[in-house]
Amino acid sequence: MNPKTTISITEARKRIFDLADEVQRPGNHYTFTENGKPKVVFMSVDEFESWKETLEVSRIFPDLDKDIKATDRAVKSGAYKKWPTLVDVMSDYGFAVADKSKKKYEVGSKVRKQSKKRS
Repeated sequence: MNPKTTISITEARKRIFDLADEVQRPGNHYTFTENGKPKVVFMSVDEFESWKETLEVSRIFPDLDKDIKATDRAVKSGAYKKWPTLVDVMSDYGFAVADKSKKKYEVGSKVRKQSKKRS
């Protein structure tokens, strides 16, 4: 625990509005103690949301650091050029992908004029 950011709950109660302003700066937080033991961490909502997102990403991608290193090696060696493209992956999952060679699904570039109805 950092003694600069560790205070008793009693002291925090006295300074709550000042502390609330201080934790708005990125990286600032306080540990509140009760009877000398850590009890609560006080941080901004933005900081808390960032921690939650980080934990979620860590849960979904537990080996993210290894994946990043492997990707860096593949980029340096050129091996990434053999990887499937987004179009390949989307096609595998059944998404309709535009075939540019046949101009299928492409919007025309000419604006059509509406014909006037004759009465």
